[in-house]
Amino acid sequence: QVQLVESGGGLVQAGGSLRLSCAASGRTFTGYGMGWFRQAPGKEREFVAAISPIGSMTQYADSVKGRFTVSRDNTKNTLYLQMNRLIPDDTAVYFCAQSLYPLTEKSAQVDYWGQGTQVTVSP
Repeated sequence: QVQLVESGGGLVQAGGSLRLSCAASGRTFTGYGMGWFRQAPGKEREFVAAISPIGSMTQYADSVKGRFTVSRDNTKNTLYLQMNRLIPDDTAVYFCAQSLYPLTEKSAQVDYWGQGTQVTVSP
């Protein structure tokens, strides 16, 4: 049974930083692309960042390029999202995602989702 468990969310002031983590279990971590999506109130879930199975390739939404960094530690079966220079528009529930695709921006290509962690950025 695949489980993805996010942690690290919280309340931060604009300009601040947070680091999200996602602990994965249930199948071989290195066999799958991983990513982060987010969903703000009243909006659809959107792509944030993705990383290939061995971490050689990454992809970002334009809105977070230069501010967020996705990484993974395959020895710990853990995915990370370092978020710097946060802005109020980053406020959302952030979801960890696992996919057979090495890099995916599409929710329809995600096999498993975490339960989400709330990130709130105050002005």
